[in-house]
Amino acid sequence: MRRTAILLACLGLTACGGEEHQDLRQWMKESTKDFKGRVQPLPPIKSFQAVGYETGGMLDPFNASKIEPERKAVGGGQKPDLDRRKEPLESYPLESLKMVGTLIKGKMVHALVQADKNLHQVKIGNYMGQNFGIITDINETEIKLKELVPDSLGDYIERTSTLQLQEKQQEGKK
Repeated sequence: MRRTAILLACLGLTACGGEEHQDLRQWMKESTKDFKGRVQPLPPIKSFQAVGYETGGMLDPFNASKIEPERKAVGGGQKPDLDRRKEPLESYPLESLKMVGTLIKGKMVHALVQADKNLHQVKIGNYMGQNFGIITDINETEIKLKELVPDSLGDYIERTSTLQLQEKQQEGKK
């Protein structure tokens, strides 16, 4: 049934294409009988003479080191240990931390550092500040740190910083 419907539809479409537009087809034939397709010839290929590039004493234009500045071993090539677990005081800038006192436990000196409203106890070897600062010395008046600070070339240079003991402000005086 389906095949016969398709066959009848095809026969119907071929019957529609009869000689209905024969006058249009005749006009097209007459209009285009003098036209002939013509393609312009391609221009001749210009030959170029090959020039050799001799690199004897000349600069190599493709060398990436000519684009980047020379890197010197500033700071001894030190790099911070990015794989170690961060300590709580490393999330604060060193300027926002306050040394408020010291404690002595046995022979070990600890410092009390205030960050926001929290008090933290630190010792030599702990890290603090956002520049990978490691505590190298603690005394009654200051904490000494060794920081690794990035320079303009992406290397790290070592600098020492101190965090001074904050004197308790007297109440009533401004």
